[in-house]
Amino acid sequence: MLERVKAALPALPPAEQRVAKLLLLDARAFASLPVSELADRSHVSKPTVVRFCRSVGYDGLADFKLKLAGSVNEGVPFVHRAVDEDDKPQDIIVKVVDNAVAALLHYRNDAASHAFERAIEALADSARHNRRIEFYGVGNSGIVAQDAQHKFFRLGVNTAANSDGHVQLMSATMLQPGDCAVIISNSGRSRDLLDAADIARKKGATIIIITASASPLAQLALGPSQILLAVDHPEDFDRYSPMVSRLLHLIAVDILTTGVALKLGQQLRPVLQEIKKNLRAKRYAG
Repeated sequence: MLERVKAALPALPPAEQRVAKLLLLDARAFASLPVSELADRSHVSKPTVVRFCRSVGYDGLADFKLKLAGSVNEGVPFVHRAVDEDDKPQDIIVKVVDNAVAALLHYRNDAASHAFERAIEALADSARHNRRIEFYGVGNSGIVAQDAQHKFFRLGVNTAANSDGHVQLMSATMLQPGDCAVIISNSGRSRDLLDAADIARKKGATIIIITASASPLAQLALGPSQILLAVDHPEDFDRYSPMVSRLLHLIAVDILTTGVALKLGQQLRPVLQEIKKNLRAKRYAG
C-alpha cells in the first residue's frame, strides 16, 4: 500500500498530499487514528481525508484503514530475496517461493475491491449481452492474456486474446460501446498497448487495465468507462526470476473470472455441465 501511495503522491492535489505524507510518516498510527485526528494533523478537512483514500484506489477511509492495518500488522516480508550464482537448489526453492508468497499477501491487502467490483460488473454485463471481451498483452503479459481468454471462453463468453500489436489495433478499432478491452502490462509502457487502449477508449468500449499504478498506461484509466486494477511489485530485471508480476496478473485474472462466474450464476451452470460431459466422453472414448 505504501508503495502505491508513494507512486501516486506527485499527482495528488496539495491537500491530499499532506494526508499522504502523514500516512508515510507513521502508517501504524494512521491506521488507528479517527478521521478528525487525521484531518487535524494533516491540516485538512475530514472530507479531504476520505477523498485521499479514494484517490489512491480504495472505497473510503474505512476500507483504506482496514487494508492498511492488515499490511502493517502482519509484518509480511515484502523483500525480494534475489537468487545468487552460488545458490543451491534448496536455496532457490526457498527464495523463489518466499518472494511469491510475500507478494501475493501484499497484493491481497492492496487490491482495491471497488475497482474489481466495477470490472466484474462490466465484464458480466458484456457477457450477458453477448458483447465482445478482448484481452491484450505482449511478451509475458501476452501469455496472461491467453490464459484469461481460455478461462472466459469456458464461461461461454465471446472473447479473444491478441498479442500482436497490429492485430490489437485492428481489434480495438472494431470495438463498440458495451464491449470490454482488458489490457495487461507489467511495465505499462508498451507503445502498442497504449495505442490500443486509446483507440478502444475512443470507440466507447470499457477499458480494464491491469498494470503498475504509476505507469503511462494507468494514466489512461481516469474516465468513467476506464478501470485500473493496479498491480505493483518491484522486480529486479537484472536477476534471474522476474516472474512474480506475472503471478499477480494471473491472480487478478482469476479474481475477475470467479466474480463473473458468480454474477452469471444459473445462466452459466448448463454450459459448464455440458462442457464437462463432452470432455469426459472424449477422455474415456476408445
